[in-house]
Amino acid sequence: MSDAAASRERLRQMVRIRRFEEQCAASYSAGKIRGFLHLYIGEEAVATGCIPALSPDDAILATYREHGQALVRGVPMRAMMAEMYGKREGCSGGRGGSMHLFDASRRFYGGNAIVAGALPMAVGFALADRLRGTGRITACIFGEGAVAEGDFHESANLAALWGLPVLFLCENNLYAMGTALERSEAETDLCAKARSYHLTAASVDGMDVEAVAAAAQVAVSHVREGRGPYFLEACTYRFRAHSMFDPELYRPKDEVERWKQRCPIATLTARGLAEGWLTADVVAAIEAEIGIEVADAVAFAEAGTLEPVSELTRDVYAHPPTGGAT
Repeated sequence: MSDAAASRERLRQMVRIRRFEEQCAASYSAGKIRGFLHLYIGEEAVATGCIPALSPDDAILATYREHGQALVRGVPMRAMMAEMYGKREGCSGGRGGSMHLFDASRRFYGGNAIVAGALPMAVGFALADRLRGTGRITACIFGEGAVAEGDFHESANLAALWGLPVLFLCENNLYAMGTALERSEAETDLCAKARSYHLTAASVDGMDVEAVAAAAQVAVSHVREGRGPYFLEACTYRFRAHSMFDPELYRPKDEVERWKQRCPIATLTARGLAEGWLTADVVAAIEAEIGIEVADAVAFAEAGTLEPVSELTRDVYAHPPTGGAT
């Protein structure tokens, strides 16, 4: 793939994520999607730049803000939207919802709701691959809030101690849930924390998809070549609140607007038009193609089936009570 073609594909993937999530927000507001919904809008460059650097056999573990990672990994939009709607046709059978997207066939293992919860699991995945000699690596995606958790320190320590093939990808959006980084962590240099465990660490502008892609290639090569675990910090920003329930009273509106001026989609589009590898017609074609895909996913989800009440105890009890759920 030429550099121009690769850039156009990155733009397409970021627009896919943005339009999918905008539709999810609309469906949520209409009462068709329930539970929690954490949007990735503004952070699309991170998933788009990093996920393609991995091989299909590598494992990915993510946070509850995982829609973008799942889409770029190849989880079908239909299956994702059906999961949002709680339908049996969803990628998690309608039982996970927004926070628990899962597709073992694509080695996408969540969607984890607990902050830092995926970190020790990623170390376990990497250890298993090391013992089996598979040559695979594990990518663990988490927010900067997880770096304050004990799971991060234990996981970083063991990964470095055992030289495990794991990529720690930190999406630093500055606010964890609703607390600014400098108000929750005494050391705000996250790479310094990682290096304290002898992890190789680097930071990249998470609003620049081309920079993220280049940094991800370096990180993945480092891990795959057996040179130990790697910590990559992507400095990014979510344009929407932490979740659809969040009144967003903890950050100034002018700060949000300043970050929106660095929108990864708008920035890459402007660069492509200026450099000549993108035209207005191509942009329109991308939007039209994705508009059709999103509409199809919504139709698929709305036509899906809800799990019958009689099956609600399935996979909950080892021996379900007789007579089904009551």
